[in-house]
Amino acid sequence: MTHVFIAPHPDDVALSCGGLIASLRELGQNVAILTLYSGAGGTDGLTAYQREALGFGSKAIWPVSEAFNRAHLQADFPEDAAAAPWQATTAQLTATQADADASAKRFWQRSSWYRRAHIHNESLAGQPVMDDVRGQGAVLTDELVEAADAGDRMARRRLEDERYAAFAEASIVWLDLPDAVFRGYEDDDQLLGLPRTDDAPPVDLLRREIARLEPQRVYLPLGIGGHVDHQLARDAGVALLSDARRWVMPGPDYTGMIALYEDFPYAYWEDFGRLEDMPGGSLAGIPGDVSLTAEFADIGDQVERKIRGIALYESQLERLFDDRGAMAGAVRAYGRRVADIGGLAGGYAERYWVTTQT
Repeated sequence: MTHVFIAPHPDDVALSCGGLIASLRELGQNVAILTLYSGAGGTDGLTAYQREALGFGSKAIWPVSEAFNRAHLQADFPEDAAAAPWQATTAQLTATQADADASAKRFWQRSSWYRRAHIHNESLAGQPVMDDVRGQGAVLTDELVEAADAGDRMARRRLEDERYAAFAEASIVWLDLPDAVFRGYEDDDQLLGLPRTDDAPPVDLLRREIARLEPQRVYLPLGIGGHVDHQLARDAGVALLSDARRWVMPGPDYTGMIALYEDFPYAYWEDFGRLEDMPGGSLAGIPGDVSLTAEFADIGDQVERKIRGIALYESQLERLFDDRGAMAGAVRAYGRRVADIGGLAGGYAERYWVTTQT
């Protein structure tokens, strides 16, 4: 099965759904993250408020800049101090190469030629290796890394997003729509108010990407906290629920496929408990024959992994929580609160509102 998580910004899925994602990957399910508003704009004219809203703090804590450098990821279990975690003996490497050769031979056995799979990613007989072919290999291009090192804050957040995807073993797609700040939202009243009439939900874009990925379930934000980008992401998902009800040509039925997640930490700050706590009209676009049913994901075994994943978004920790310890405390406290609501007393949970046919 494939599960697609829609993130309005880098870090939203890790904050709200990190426990479920870890559980799904442990069960062998495929996970893809679509980050909607990851695009940048000119930063020279931003006000102090707009810079803060983007998470551009005063501290310059740059992440490592080597593509897919996992030195910042903590090991799940202690490693032998005498050897680095990635090191293997000559015998182990030989055995792995033998397995790779056998697998490649089985794959190409119906062909008239034989291709060897080299575990060291070295060229054989002059063929290009994967990371040298444009469009393949690491997404962390030299251009992106250099932009982050030079001070491009959105590039930095994108690097953090990719590191989380590597940590969570998920695929990731950036749709690169500009953040609300780059679309002219200037203060709390605007950023946490209703979207402008000329700022439409990206329905067509999401429909195209969801159809391409063919997921069994799609997770979108509920919009708790009222950030316009979260509202637009939710409204795009809600609009898809009407596709199957078109008079001329019915579309796919997304009912049962679409679920709404509770935006953390906003749900924690606002003591969110039930759908009635949402502002009036927030879910008005849901068709009359569709209801929302709460499902609880038990994340008792994954809450610490969720915390480690959130910590990869270093640029956001101080703005949202002051520090990593405060973040961990908030994640555990909210997880316990949701677990109590769901009857999982003493544990940790995340809650999802799944669309069902009435």
